[in-house]
Amino acid sequence: MILHDIFQMEKNCRFYCYKKTRAKNKIITKKQDKIKLIVFDMDGVIIDTVSSWKFIHDYFNTSNDHSVDEYLKGKIDDLEFIRRDALLWKENGRLIKKQKLAEILTDVKLMKGCKECINILKEHDIKTAIVSAGLDVLADIVKKQVDFDYIYCNGVKTDKDNRITGEGILQVQLMYKDKNVIELSKKLNIPFENIASVGNSCFDIPMFEVSGLGIAFNPSDECVKEAADVIVKEKDLLKILPFINNIT
Repeated sequence: MILHDIFQMEKNCRFYCYKKTRAKNKIITKKQDKIKLIVFDMDGVIIDTVSSWKFIHDYFNTSNDHSVDEYLKGKIDDLEFIRRDALLWKENGRLIKKQKLAEILTDVKLMKGCKECINILKEHDIKTAIVSAGLDVLADIVKKQVDFDYIYCNGVKTDKDNRITGEGILQVQLMYKDKNVIELSKKLNIPFENIASVGNSCFDIPMFEVSGLGIAFNPSDECVKEAADVIVKEKDLLKILPFINNIT
């Protein structure tokens, strides 16, 4: 890729490019075999909203832009990023209770074709997982509607009164989602070439790199398109099925 192309891609990004911060992935899988596991991002893929965190910020009319910039530059870690976000969510001067998050997020809709897609994958004995830096509260809502085999998401801790404390629960590092794919590969004894990853943003590229098949679904930026093996622009998860080599 020539420098002009790199400049054009970075110019389209709103924030600092995290690829300058994180270490390069040591595992790059180029071979694809029969798919046995599909790993999905949640925000913008399984649910039809860009970010569960942003959805909450929009409700409270708060912004985390400064924290995003510091996180992407490596100045703060994931737990500090979560803490700064959670401390903004207040009503009447007090941090909210966790059930308030669930109340707000009940308005988020599943992506078109989600239930049908997952059911078809299960019929073909393909395991399914969510790997997302989004909120576990939303993942719990999704789980009640769609039967995913594995879910990795982040969350916020609460006190004895179920009021959020500001401290975070970290399962997925936003810049290192490949770690969760590697963990699942080892746990299920499924080689990387038998894994497909489905994501919509640049933060899903590390998952693509370790997977035999990377699908950019409803892509939000140019670099995720460049990194994917397949691009599905239509917001319908059934559209990914023709690219799964063992779905007939």
